[in-house]
Amino acid sequence: MKINEERVVVDGPAGAIELIVENPGAPRGIALICHPHPLFGGANTNKVTQTLARTFTHLDYVALRPNFRGVGGSTGTHDHGYGECEDMLSVLADAKRRYGDLPVALSGFSFGAYVQTRVAQALVEANHPAQRLVLVGTAAGHVEGARQYTVKPVANDTIVIHGAVDTTVPLANVLAWAEAMNLPVIVVPGADHFFHRRLHVIRDIITRAWRH
Repeated sequence: MKINEERVVVDGPAGAIELIVENPGAPRGIALICHPHPLFGGANTNKVTQTLARTFTHLDYVALRPNFRGVGGSTGTHDHGYGECEDMLSVLADAKRRYGDLPVALSGFSFGAYVQTRVAQALVEANHPAQRLVLVGTAAGHVEGARQYTVKPVANDTIVIHGAVDTTVPLANVLAWAEAMNLPVIVVPGADHFFHRRLHVIRDIITRAWRH
C-alpha cells in the first residue's frame, strides 16, 4: 500500500510546527508520532518514527509526524518536553478539525516517548484520553548525555517496547519506571536503541496488539 507523504505546517504556541502527514483515506483514527531528541539529531524522518507512522497507516490511521521546536521548518527552541507537549496538543486540535473527532493513538520514540507520556496526561486531565499509547526506547531515568527524565505514569494497556542491548537508555531504567505500575515491557532481544535490523519487530508487535 503506497501512501503519499504530505508536508503540513500548523500554528503552535511558539510558531510554526512542521509535520509529515500520511493519510490512508477514510481514517478510523489519528496517530500522533514523536521523534527522538532534537539536540542529538532527532527529526521526523528518523527510521523508528517512520516505522511507527507506516504501521499506523496500515491500520487505517492518519499518521502525523511533527518536527519538534527548532527542527526542520518548526520554529522555537528546545523546551525539555514542556513546550513540546503544548505543541503536540495544538497538532491534535488541528487534526481533529481536519479529520473529525477520531480516536487518538499516541506513539513516540526515545525523547518522543517521554513527551507522549506528558501529552497523554494532559488529554486525561482534559477528559479526552488517548485510545492507547505505544512507547519505544522510552527516555527514562538517567540517560546518556547527563539528562534525567521523570516519566509520567501511563494507562495499563500501554505498549512499551525496548531493546535488550540499548546503551542509550538502559533497559533497567524503563523496568524501574514500569515496575511501580505493574506495566509489562516487551523486550526485543538483540535490539539496540535504534532497533537496527529490528524495525519489523516493532511493526509486528503493534499490528498484533491492534488486531486482537
